[in-house]
Amino acid sequence: MAELESLETAAEHERILREIESTDTACIGPTLRSVYDGEEHGRFMEKLEARIRNHDREIEKMCNFHYQGFVDSITELLKVRGEAQKLKNQVTDTNRKLQNEGKELIIAMEELKQCRLQQRNISATVDKLTLCLPVLEMYSKLREQMKSKRHYPALKTLEHLEHTYLPQVSHYRFCKVMVDNIPKLREEIKEVSMSDLKDFLESIRKHSDKIGETAMKQAQQQRNLDNIVSQHPRISAGKKSKKEACASSELEVKNTSPVSEQDSGILDVEDEDEDEEVPGAQDLVDFSPVYRCLHIYSVLGARETFESYYRKQRRKQARLVLQPPSNMHETLDGYRKYFNQIVGFFVVEDHILHTTQGLVNRAYIDELWEMALSKTIAALRTHSSYCSDPSLVLDLKNLIVLFADTLQGYGFPVNQLFDMLLEIQDQYSETLLKKWSGVFRNILDSDNYSPIPVTNEEVYKKIVGQFPFQDAELEKQPFPKKFPFSEFVPKVYNQIKEFIYACLKFSEDLHLSSTEVDDMIRKSTNLLLTRTLSNCLQNVIKRRNVGLTELVQIIINTTHLEKSCKFLEEFITNITNVLPETVHTTKLYGTTTFKDARHAAEEEIYTNLNQKIDQFLQLADYDWMALEPGSKASDYLVDLIGFLRSTFAVFTHLPGDVDVHSTMSGKVAQTACMSACKHLSTSLMQLLLEAEVRQLTLGALQQFNLDVEECER
Repeated sequence: MAELESLETAAEHERILREIESTDTACIGPTLRSVYDGEEHGRFMEKLEARIRNHDREIEKMCNFHYQGFVDSITELLKVRGEAQKLKNQVTDTNRKLQNEGKELIIAMEELKQCRLQQRNISATVDKLTLCLPVLEMYSKLREQMKSKRHYPALKTLEHLEHTYLPQVSHYRFCKVMVDNIPKLREEIKEVSMSDLKDFLESIRKHSDKIGETAMKQAQQQRNLDNIVSQHPRISAGKKSKKEACASSELEVKNTSPVSEQDSGILDVEDEDEDEEVPGAQDLVDFSPVYRCLHIYSVLGARETFESYYRKQRRKQARLVLQPPSNMHETLDGYRKYFNQIVGFFVVEDHILHTTQGLVNRAYIDELWEMALSKTIAALRTHSSYCSDPSLVLDLKNLIVLFADTLQGYGFPVNQLFDMLLEIQDQYSETLLKKWSGVFRNILDSDNYSPIPVTNEEVYKKIVGQFPFQDAELEKQPFPKKFPFSEFVPKVYNQIKEFIYACLKFSEDLHLSSTEVDDMIRKSTNLLLTRTLSNCLQNVIKRRNVGLTELVQIIINTTHLEKSCKFLEEFITNITNVLPETVHTTKLYGTTTFKDARHAAEEEIYTNLNQKIDQFLQLADYDWMALEPGSKASDYLVDLIGFLRSTFAVFTHLPGDVDVHSTMSGKVAQTACMSACKHLSTSLMQLLLEAEVRQLTLGALQQFNLDVEECER
């Protein structure tokens, strides 16, 4: 058993030795560990030493066999050693030289390395700057646009900057600063554009007067042109082409919407080659701030806010414009300025309506116009009621018509204004009546109530040209001669015609029919005759110092004026082209007026005669107790009869009814004589029947009888 184990151990040791001999030195560790793991490592060491000795003996044998070759080899090796030393020295020297020479190369290589690094950095920097420079350029452009107040392009630049350029370089700090500033820039653009809008609103508020004045001038020019065309149809074709060209130009502008800050907002531009051309009303205001602000707010999504603000501010301005000055009624300029401001306001709004899409709409404009119309009409009713000068009322009417025509040209309904003018027409008639009342008073007060003397043919024709008078017998008479009427007849007649002309002036441009104009003139003329002239004649007749001669002349004058009424009818017919036979045509009441005045003058004659008779009778001093009568009639009665004789001689001048060669043959003369005789007889009877006369003598009765007989003669 022991022998068997010894054999196994020996075999194991032999294997390990072979393995040590054949195995790489680096891998011998596990083999040796197996020796030390066992208990026979002493025996293994013995075996190992025995193996070493065997190998030493083999080496010695080998060396002894190859000794000469070994010596030769050593000799060769020593030679090689010398050569190697030389080679080493050469290599060392070469290396030293190489090192010396390589220092500059190394320095150059380091420099090249640094250059390459710098080049790479520069290239990277250029690439980054290529991305950053457009951003910076856009930002600089943005600042320049904002500085030059080109806010709409600035907003577009901001949009490009935010959505196109900044995302490419968003990791840089300056880009983050820009991104943070974008809302502030938007708000700044918004505020600045709103500031421009406020300046614009303030500007148009100040320029409304001038805009309206220009628009009304254009309307006046157009109306004058239309009048010329209507009077001279031959030139209408030439004018029409220009008018159509202007209309097409205006239509083109109205159908275009502003798209840049360069839009000036002008409605139309008149032909610059035409002399004395009134500039367009919109040429006075630059509308670009409105367009820019509208676009900016639209881009920012705040269009509704902008529209609301604009309309609110314009409503406030409308209320200010529609507030008339307290002294507007004093001068025409006050009305003109008021109308100019209103026209200017609505011209601007009409322009905004046609050059923007939705900033204002037709409903908004109509609402403003309804408010303006009601306030304007109310203001005109109030202030026109203060006007007492017919010339001012007429000028106001013309101004209102021009105001209405101007706004009608922009599409605003103005029928209510023309209706109101009919109300002002009544007031105009009243002011005319007041004015002509003064004119008639001056004519009647300054008249000498004597027939007009004529010394030559020229004066005769002049008077006949002023008053429609025809008398064949008077024409045959030689100069000098006299018209039967006094100077107030042609003067009154001409003033009536002037009044008719004044009424006609007011009816111009009111778009009334001929029948309406005719009716208006006739009604006003009737008021002039029945109220104004009638009152003036009555006042003259009733005044204290009027004499019988004057009353007789008034009767003559009113008779001729009564006959002239048919010529006034013809005059009105000629200027209105409405025949008197037309249905509903108003008739003139002049005949009644002059008849009433004549009757009043006749009554005044009768009254004055009776008063004179009473004055003479007051001089009667009868001695009712006289024993004998006098030899002649009483002195007072003789004087009274002499007065009556001279008075009735005046009646020979009465027209028509009175024969020139008879003393009293006409109706007025007869009535006056009958009235005087009746009054005288009644008064004489009263003298006898007075209570104070209690007794009288035969001589007193005989004297009284002499007086009565004198009256009978």
